[in-house]
Amino acid sequence: MKKVIALLVLMTLICTGVYSQRRVPAYRGVIERVMPTSDTLHIYLRGDEWSHFSMTIDGWQVIEDDEGVFYYATLKKGEVVASKRVAHDTDQRRWCERWWLKRKGIKKTTEQPE
Repeated sequence: MKKVIALLVLMTLICTGVYSQRRVPAYRGVIERVMPTSDTLHIYLRGDEWSHFSMTIDGWQVIEDDEGVFYYATLKKGEVVASKRVAHDTDQRRWCERWWLKRKGIKKTTEQPE
């Protein structure tokens, strides 16, 4: 009987430990970031604590560098890396930036998040 109780206690502890490590989703609202260049960028965070990314309001994936500047993400040899193009909000993009995004940018979604 002691072995059965010990086994039940052990199983309970194991299950509690496994279920306590649930993933936590990223913040769902719009985040306004002011970059060192004094430009303002509105972004969404997607993912959880193990896998996450940032994207502009209209769905382009962006990557933040160590200084706090956001760059558009692009693919290089099958890996997502930061480009040399600084990210801007939709209303601040010039035609050459929009053209570059259509060719090399990574579009994550076109849906508005909840």
